[in-house]
Amino acid sequence: MPNWKERLARWKKGLPEKGAWKASLTTRTFRVGGYSVAAAAIVVVIAVVVNLLIRALPASVTQLDTSTGSMYTLSQETEQILDGLEQDVTIYWIVQSGQEDETLETLLGRYTGRSDHVILEKRDPDVDPSFVEKYVTGTVYNNSLIVTSDTRDTYVSYEDLYEYSYSDDYTSYDVSFHGESALTSAIDYVLRDTLPKMYTLTGHGETSLSASFQSAVEKQNVELEDLSLLTSESVPEDADCLLICGPESDISQEEKEAILAYLQTGGDLILFTDPSRDGEDLPNLEALMAEYGMSAASGIVVEGDSDNYALGSPAYLLPNIESHEITSPLAEGGYYILMALGQGLILDDNPREGLTVSSLLTTSDQAYSKIASYGMETYSKEDGDIDGPFSLAAAATDTLDSGEESHVIWIGSTSLLDDQYNQQVSGANQDFFLNCVGWTCEEEESTMSIHAKTISTEYLTISASAASLMTLVVVVLIPGGYLAFGLRVWIRRRRQ
Repeated sequence: MPNWKERLARWKKGLPEKGAWKASLTTRTFRVGGYSVAAAAIVVVIAVVVNLLIRALPASVTQLDTSTGSMYTLSQETEQILDGLEQDVTIYWIVQSGQEDETLETLLGRYTGRSDHVILEKRDPDVDPSFVEKYVTGTVYNNSLIVTSDTRDTYVSYEDLYEYSYSDDYTSYDVSFHGESALTSAIDYVLRDTLPKMYTLTGHGETSLSASFQSAVEKQNVELEDLSLLTSESVPEDADCLLICGPESDISQEEKEAILAYLQTGGDLILFTDPSRDGEDLPNLEALMAEYGMSAASGIVVEGDSDNYALGSPAYLLPNIESHEITSPLAEGGYYILMALGQGLILDDNPREGLTVSSLLTTSDQAYSKIASYGMETYSKEDGDIDGPFSLAAAATDTLDSGEESHVIWIGSTSLLDDQYNQQVSGANQDFFLNCVGWTCEEEESTMSIHAKTISTEYLTISASAASLMTLVVVVLIPGGYLAFGLRVWIRRRRQ
């Protein structure tokens, strides 16, 4: 050991004693500190590795969708399309740096995370303006998309991703995000060799589709074209579906035979009718539908169950949604269908061999059809009125000898296509119609309508009985309960 003079000299110079550092390595303090440093280093390494692994995971795994209405949760229809991709689809996101729409960015992450065949590339129009010109002419909005494949390409404008619905006085509006429906439709479009075509029959005072419903059909990648069987001897061979929408007069015998011949070779039909206004029947059209196990009751359907009508009127029907491929997305989502002045449909209990007939929308057992029709003076049931229940929409599948199937849908009110009624049920009427179009027009597998995600508040549609119950609870029971509780406390204190 060093002597005391040497130790004193080292102390004056501020130097540790010889061998002190070696001794410090064996102390308990050093060991504890060493363990802490090592543990901290291990934690840092683990955190870095975990972060790298998480960043490699898809957004659908790392980002929980806690948004209102599950804004970023992909529908079953989208997942089926993405899971079935066999070729690459490239999505070019046309956006200036720093101007990215966060809602769209999150949605695009869900698509690329779901399928390796979906490739996302950002293109800044300021940096590479010639790139956009190869695909789009005219104005290109920031945050728009160009979807391409080896077959074709399509442009999805940013304006099509959001829809604004204004109130009558334009003091308020609702916003719906159509990002998923627009993007999935674009992917489906660029992968198709041919697009299905739906012809709409004309020449009988038919109701035209509104601009919003027509646009919705076209966004489902279905081509629309008018057809007059007065000038054409038959339904065109490229028709995937025929739409007859609210004819005011009957089809001719020749037209009936042409439509029947089309259906008997695998064609599909969607028919909308309304109760007769002038008491005139449509015998040829009704004979055509009788071939598919469906007939119409006279008069206008009135609901006797307050759970099945809305807006305080038994003629504004909230039908039951039955189980079917067409209706299942709406039933699972808890949506309502709203119809007014409906025509009751009666289905054949024993259809011919090869034919199956199913209800899509039905009334309650308490419904009845008013024979007085548009001239009715009361909603109450009178002598001669026809007892329900009725179907308000039905679908028939006819299996042909060739093995092909023919699909026929009959909907007993054109009000289902009314924009105002559709808005009252947050777009469910339009979704139902698009599901019907998808079921009939698609050649292989049908693509059901993808419901838009509402950013602002959706309309609350409730039945008349539910409205009455809520009024009773809020106006009578709750205030009455508070009053009774207060009286009880006051009386007990008085006695004390």
